[in-house]
Amino acid sequence: MPETDTVFSSKIKYNGIFSFKDFYKFCYDWLVEETGLEMVEDSYNEKISGDVKEIRIKWSGKRKITDYFRFDIKVEFIILGLKNVEISQGGAKVKTNQGSVEMTVKGILVSDYNGKFDKNWYAKWFRGVYEKWIISSRVVEFTDKIASDCDEFLSQAKAYLDLEGKK
Repeated sequence: MPETDTVFSSKIKYNGIFSFKDFYKFCYDWLVEETGLEMVEDSYNEKISGDVKEIRIKWSGKRKITDYFRFDIKVEFIILGLKNVEISQGGAKVKTNQGSVEMTVKGILVSDYNGKFDKNWYAKWFRGVYEKWIISSRVVEFTDKIASDCDEFLSQAKAYLDLEGKK
């Protein structure tokens, strides 16, 4: 059975004006292009009451690092009070959205994702020795890289929302 280690977990919150459609596309494209993850939308739930929407989205992504390690990511969006608004931008009226966004990101290092060391107790014991003594520097390197990628993604998403709100 693969060993999973959550090496990054954080969230951002934003309340203001932004284009939901553009933000969604920006986040998806950034994860695919900048980190090489294969992203999947696990769930998309939308509740509408009047002219206000509540949207909950869950994504998961995977990227093979080596034959032994894999980078997994879990992203969850909670958008509350989303409504259409019109703003004046450069003298022209532009249709956009207003609401609050909470985005949670978890970066996970998965080792032995093919289960090569699950054959018997000796193989499981050897996996522990292998990770702790033989490739410990690689584990630290991959952990740091995953945490860095996740942190950069959250920073880019926050910057995007901040810039969109100031237009």
